[in-house]
Amino acid sequence: MRRNWLASAAVAAVAISIPVTAVTVPALGGTAQAATIGLQQKTTPASAASAPKRVLKKVVTWNMAAATLAKRLVGDPYEWGGTSPAGFDCSGLAQWVYRHTGHGKLIQRTAESQFLQFRRISHAAARPGDLVFFHDSSYPGSYVYHVGVYEGGEYMVAATTYGEGVQLQSFAWGGNTVTFGTITH
Repeated sequence: MRRNWLASAAVAAVAISIPVTAVTVPALGGTAQAATIGLQQKTTPASAASAPKRVLKKVVTWNMAAATLAKRLVGDPYEWGGTSPAGFDCSGLAQWVYRHTGHGKLIQRTAESQFLQFRRISHAAARPGDLVFFHDSSYPGSYVYHVGVYEGGEYMVAATTYGEGVQLQSFAWGGNTVTFGTITH
């Protein structure tokens, strides 16, 4: 009797094209058992079957490509004054990423000169691939001693110190000394 009920429920579900994934059937002795019916029917209208398929392309901006390239450098060593994957300092990393993304963008060599070259933007306006600048005080015009490539949220890729190298890290440690800059938007 119960098998007949399950079979008729499955047939009814197929007939009206409603996917049924589980049916609870009372079992003997007052407990319940779950029975799974794996019958799912997909219907395709005749016009949709003959229509050409659309392929959606993901748009990758220059900034997105720069952020991705910076992430690929995580684990590379730190070297004071370094400007290549053999060893980076913070501004050397930013300069290398910008030069090697897309058709490349030439930016200055030091964190302070990069800050002066970039247009200041808010954290809300920052996009992955922009730069995160660290000032020696909360005054946004103060000297910039460190820079990283913004990755979104509160994260950046930066060349840190000897032994740690290039890392994906939070910039929250900078507190109110952090500003953002862009040359792309």
